[in-house]
Amino acid sequence: MLRPARNSRRLRNSSVLAAVAVGAALALTSTTAQAAIPAPKHYVALGDSYAAGAGVPGQSAGLCLRSDHNYGHLVAASLEAGAYTDVTCAAAKVKAMTQPQYDAFIRVNDPQLDSVTADTDLVTLGIGGNDLAASDLGLGELVATCIAGATVNPLGTPCKDVYHHGYWDWNTWSWQYGNDDLAERVTTTIAPQIATTLQQIHAKAPGARVLLVGYPSVLPADGSACILRQPVTPGDVEYMYGVLNKLNAALKSTAAANGATYVDTATPTRGHDVCSDDRWIEGALPGSPAVPFHPNATGEQVMANAVLAALR
Repeated sequence: MLRPARNSRRLRNSSVLAAVAVGAALALTSTTAQAAIPAPKHYVALGDSYAAGAGVPGQSAGLCLRSDHNYGHLVAASLEAGAYTDVTCAAAKVKAMTQPQYDAFIRVNDPQLDSVTADTDLVTLGIGGNDLAASDLGLGELVATCIAGATVNPLGTPCKDVYHHGYWDWNTWSWQYGNDDLAERVTTTIAPQIATTLQQIHAKAPGARVLLVGYPSVLPADGSACILRQPVTPGDVEYMYGVLNKLNAALKSTAAANGATYVDTATPTRGHDVCSDDRWIEGALPGSPAVPFHPNATGEQVMANAVLAALR
């Protein structure tokens, strides 16, 4: 009976030593990687609720739902920025870069570009998702439309039918889809407006490194993964997955054409969407603090890691 006990202790001791060694190696790697990135003198974070960390503790800035654990704060702390200005705000559209943002008649935020000055040397911008919707509800409009449609047409694509207009073809006895409102907004409205915003940032802060942060993997490619998990039909899940891919693709090309670095947050969050067993993006009923269909604290940390990786 004594020999197994000694072996058990040896195994435990070996495990502890291995864990310490791995931890030390990771710490050294992290320190070395961070040392390669110069500490910014003035870092400014711009963007919407995904950049603000809406719902993630601790919250500030009223209706802007700005978290002190959003990816901007995490990046600023990691880089030991000399000064950090966070003007991100939930429900922001691209126009919020140059215009005050209102909720009904309440002014909730000043024009975000006002915070960018000549001494700014790092800017992150996460914007565009709310411009998919025509109303001021932004992404909330899309979520509400998809959920409401699923209650009356649980086997169809009610959300897609609203935004992707079509007609009934009597010759083939089938529904034929026509123009896609959301895809058109990406190319005709969102991308050009963000291009202008990037140019304005460069004009205000000529020496700044500018990063355009994409959207994480909110939904899976396979809509069947969401059955009994989220109140959206499988067909609409796949439709919205495609829309977000189009948006990210447009952000990537717009960044490349306007002197900015695109930050891919979809790849590192894939498999941790609203329908996964290990969610970094919360669903309709969040399991951890976050606004529905938005990153939780882990999601914001993964997005921060993606920003840091893009800076190296």
